[in-house]
Amino acid sequence: MRRTRTRLPGRLLATAVTVGAVLGLVSGPTPLPTASAATTDTTDPTATVFYYTKTKNWTRYNLHYAPDGGAWTPVPGVAMEAACTDWVKKTVSLGGATGLQATFNNGSGTWDNNSGRNYALGTGAITVKDGVIAHSDPCAGTEDPGSGDGNKATVYFSTRTLGWTTANLHYQPAGGAWTAVPGVGMRAACTGWWKKDVDLGTATSMKAAFNNGNGVWDNNKGADYTLPTGVTTVADNKVTANAADPCAEQTPDTQAPTAPTRVSTQADGVSVVLTWEPSTDDRGVTAYQVTRTGGTKGDTVTTVGSTVLSDAGLEERTTYTYTVRALDAAGNVSPASAAVQATTGTKPPTPTAGSPLGTDPRKDPIYFVLTARFNDGDTSNNRGGSQHVKSGNAANNDPMFRGDFKGLINKLDYIKGLGFSAVWVTPVVLNRSDYDYHGYHGYDFYQVDPRLESAGASYQDLINAAHAKGMKIYQDVVYNHSSRWGAKGLFTPTVYGVRDAQWSWYYDERQPGFEYDGLTVDPKSGKSYYNGDLWSTAEPSGNTCVNWGQPTGAKSPEGYTIYNCQWPSPTSGMFPKALYHHCWIGNWEGEDSRSCWLHEDLADFDTENAQVQNYLIGAYNKYIDMGVDGFRVDTAVHIPRTTWNRRFLPAIQERVAQQHGIEAARNFFVFGEVAAFVNDKWNRGSVNHSAQFYTWKERGEYSADDERAALEMYEYEQQQGTGNQPTSTNAFLEGNAYHTPDHSRFSGMNVIDMRMHMNFGDASNAFHNGRDSDDSHNDATYNVVYVDSHDYGPNKSGERYTGGTDAWAENMSLMWTFRGIPTLYYGSEIEFQKGAKIDCGPTCPLATTGRAYYGDHLAGEVRSSDFSEVDSATGTVATTLARPLAQHVQRLNQIRRAVPALQTGQYSTDGISGDMAFKRRYTNGSTDSFALVTVSGGATFTGVPNGTYRDAVTGDTRTVTDGRLTVAAPGKGNLRVYVLNGPGQIGTPGPYLK
Repeated sequence: MRRTRTRLPGRLLATAVTVGAVLGLVSGPTPLPTASAATTDTTDPTATVFYYTKTKNWTRYNLHYAPDGGAWTPVPGVAMEAACTDWVKKTVSLGGATGLQATFNNGSGTWDNNSGRNYALGTGAITVKDGVIAHSDPCAGTEDPGSGDGNKATVYFSTRTLGWTTANLHYQPAGGAWTAVPGVGMRAACTGWWKKDVDLGTATSMKAAFNNGNGVWDNNKGADYTLPTGVTTVADNKVTANAADPCAEQTPDTQAPTAPTRVSTQADGVSVVLTWEPSTDDRGVTAYQVTRTGGTKGDTVTTVGSTVLSDAGLEERTTYTYTVRALDAAGNVSPASAAVQATTGTKPPTPTAGSPLGTDPRKDPIYFVLTARFNDGDTSNNRGGSQHVKSGNAANNDPMFRGDFKGLINKLDYIKGLGFSAVWVTPVVLNRSDYDYHGYHGYDFYQVDPRLESAGASYQDLINAAHAKGMKIYQDVVYNHSSRWGAKGLFTPTVYGVRDAQWSWYYDERQPGFEYDGLTVDPKSGKSYYNGDLWSTAEPSGNTCVNWGQPTGAKSPEGYTIYNCQWPSPTSGMFPKALYHHCWIGNWEGEDSRSCWLHEDLADFDTENAQVQNYLIGAYNKYIDMGVDGFRVDTAVHIPRTTWNRRFLPAIQERVAQQHGIEAARNFFVFGEVAAFVNDKWNRGSVNHSAQFYTWKERGEYSADDERAALEMYEYEQQQGTGNQPTSTNAFLEGNAYHTPDHSRFSGMNVIDMRMHMNFGDASNAFHNGRDSDDSHNDATYNVVYVDSHDYGPNKSGERYTGGTDAWAENMSLMWTFRGIPTLYYGSEIEFQKGAKIDCGPTCPLATTGRAYYGDHLAGEVRSSDFSEVDSATGTVATTLARPLAQHVQRLNQIRRAVPALQTGQYSTDGISGDMAFKRRYTNGSTDSFALVTVSGGATFTGVPNGTYRDAVTGDTRTVTDGRLTVAAPGKGNLRVYVLNGPGQIGTPGPYLK
């Protein structure tokens, strides 16, 4: 975002073919088969539920459950029995159900109910440990392996860099059969190590892979591990045979973490947000345990991995008391924090949380909106901010916060009528700066900005409304930075201020009990952009800003005295070094691009700090829980790949899988902005700053410390250079054949196709440059492709694309048929604001920029019962839908949706003459879709399968008997899509597709 100033699939059977893995951890695409467990019924499915006891230390444990679709057991449930050290278990029959809802309690009114959501469990052996669910038997292997006569193997597996809370060993003795997925549970041996003893029988070695019980695997880069008899360690893809016991020299961890401090609460309706300062521990804090007392439903104990807990669904007008304890990996528990209280208010009308649609994201063309500038559904939440007059917006009656979720909900049928099935919305979190309508100045990451919400049109309402229409919501998220005023709940700076004759106009009088939310107007100042909480004349406790409050000798433009520490900056010492970086970027392709501030409005997080990581993970878990379908990641290049691969991407996968299932996690679409504004395949030769680099897992072994690992990885990959980076054939056909892609080295992050974007001044350039880069992406069929955006036009232009309607049509025809996911910035369907400067901050009115208000073009009513199908439209919106590019994109979406090869197919240009010409194929089960495409110009296709081809644009039918098909040039912006055994013409001819 440009700113302006102010897998390894689950092994089905021993004989199943392993879909390769090349590096580390991938989510299996299929649900894990049931692990073996004790049963009470040979016909009905059962679940053996294991519950971790060490951190709770209750005297009794009860399982209160309901089979899916069935009734709950009477409170307190059924007693659990001792299983093995630190575990209790209970095996229950599920009747015809395939899972169960569960909570746990001590029989005396204290509950663990997964923060009010209950635990959703499956069948087989299931563990619940400190809030994390996994498929495993933690007591397996407790038997003495020496009791058999076979060869013995003792396997130690390290999870120190993985963050797993459970480990399973999935193995195959040489010449034998694989264990059932997910394998057998390993036991915690010492900090960071898991152990399993195996009787190999007559075999002298075994094949092995490891997983966390939730579909995340370490399978030795797809080759599996070969482990001999004796003691073997596996750490960071390295096997050491005849190894020493890695736990032998570790002294037992008996030291508990320190008690959490500065615990605070904030009540909002019937929800409470609890925050605290992190504890310290000699070997590291792994989680926090929050105990809540009060209300009529009993006490609860909730385990979280961050320093924030959002406690929802409480009783109205009730006082609750909270204490927090810290946990370490050995299960040591700190003393309780000081108790704090919070009193709830009344329950607001809240929509039910949704679930992501969970389908292949390549099927969904994306419509990108700046929410605050798209369509205004509620004028009461419009806000102009401190720059309303200066910017010229006031003169246009055009407040920066004008569009909202209600306006977007009201026009979802417009977007659906154009044929789009995914909507990318700008960041939704509460922002704080002088000009923050775009959403990239996050202040409270745990709160949706009230300037976007209305009664009956909350963010949850938008998600639910989109899903009801079969449309996805992709949320823009920021991990790299907060606003200049910090991040509420993590750190917010206090600046020096004095309400004297010079500055009283600027510093609002502090209002006890008044809290900034961007919407509510301070009754004394009359401002919604109240700043009374940001300044202090007295030096605050713990201040680290140098020369607090002393005159700098400089004057403001008005002639007012400027003081030290009067404004947040990275070099003043105002921000804690542990949480924020303290420098400005000097080299955008240098290492400092990840460790310095981009701009004064963007306080740069130290994302390698665990407290920062926990804060962000906890915040974005909230939106995952609400059911968003994916994240567009802002400024992804300014965070090291190691941090993405170790922390943020696995956390996203784990949360989606936990809340919505493994299939939803597999299709949760994460695409990063790795801004590389050059025409090179690799960004000025720097692999660390190139978009495709972020689609790959790590291939080196780095320090367990994230800060050191980031530097080690940066240096290692720079030395490897562009000529020694991994390559992939995932986007390419093999001849005319589709092949199963290998995503085992996939990081979990897809990217915006910056190279095509940079070259879209001419469609042919975009096509050839994109094709040239595709072998360096893990799978370019997932690339997000657009011409221009809220930041730049092609070739780093600061203006919205103005190449002409024919050129726009040609660009669209290419985007909708070539590999990748076509994406359109709002209004481009009518060449909205073409040639206008995209962004000039508050120095000019928004109405004159590429971020102008679009709602005037949407006035009236529109109804769409299906994608690309407008049932009715009245008023201005009918005129908008009749524009040539709107009709063009509408039909392109029809054609793309009807031809699977254009959505998920691989491609090739082999045997093809013609400029923008290619063949695509997708094969899966009974689906076999093969298409020959040419854009604007003619083409000859040779060596293609014989058969009957029908053009999706004209319906023209050709019979190929010699593997050759020649297509005449259809004209600029037009195209031909000859589909083998295809349906013929799709849609009706329009201004370009004819």
